[in-house]
Amino acid sequence: MPPPTIPKPSRARAAALLCAASVLAVPTPTAQAPTAPAPTAPAPADSRPSWTAAPAPGGRKAPTAEDRSSFYLEGAPGSVLEDKLTVVNPGDRRLTVELSGSDPWISLAAGRVSVPPRTRADVPLTVTVPAGTAPGDRSAAVTASGDGRRVRVPMAVRVAGTAFAALSVEHVRVSGTGRDAVIHYALVNRGNIALAPRLTIRAEGLFGQVLRREAAGVPAALAPGESVRLAERWPEAPRLDRVAVRVTATTPDGTRAAASGAYTPLPWLGPALAGAAGLVAAGAAVRLVRRRRAVRS
Repeated sequence: MPPPTIPKPSRARAAALLCAASVLAVPTPTAQAPTAPAPTAPAPADSRPSWTAAPAPGGRKAPTAEDRSSFYLEGAPGSVLEDKLTVVNPGDRRLTVELSGSDPWISLAAGRVSVPPRTRADVPLTVTVPAGTAPGDRSAAVTASGDGRRVRVPMAVRVAGTAFAALSVEHVRVSGTGRDAVIHYALVNRGNIALAPRLTIRAEGLFGQVLRREAAGVPAALAPGESVRLAERWPEAPRLDRVAVRVTATTPDGTRAAASGAYTPLPWLGPALAGAAGLVAAGAAVRLVRRRRAVRS
């Protein structure tokens, strides 16, 4: 009896089995860990200041960036100039601010101001220009301090008037002799503006110039009406010569002043020489008279 034959699978069934094997052979995708949400950027901090202080704008409007950032006042000596400082509190709580001026000319209506939330306070101030003040510009400031913050508001004051420069050198003299000689003099600003003088000292003796140099210790600036007494050591002063000492002051704008004083190291030398000259003259006169008498006889 012949062995039984095993039926061959059909082509369709073989193809189906092959596809199933292929699907099983493909690796399944692994599960991915959940991604963390991207961190959110912190909200930008509010860069606005907690409060501001500035010169008050015109009218009743609040200050803006286009308004003044500093005070500018102008007046003649003896005048009283007025302005206002505005303190703005944009916060939600009451603010207390201390106020002060950097110059004695400045006077504030209040040294402390309390500003309610979301409001402003206008503080009047005056600048009194003293009588006799020299024309020119002066710098100052108003300072506000509070809530851990300090604001300095600059101020420029122009004093009106005609500026004139006047300078004098006075009381030139020399004390001591030889190595101990000292030249003394006074310098006075008789104008209404500050001066920066440069001084030269010269000395002329019987036989020519014995000293020429720049003075030391001269102040860098001399205020209007200010007077200073100065001294200059002169260790190389002559011991016998009679000298005329001249001090000359010059400013950058051309203002010039000078004064002189005499120096005689041996005060008795002059009278002695004069006496000797007198004796010589008297002797010559006696000899002349005798000669004439001899001629007549």
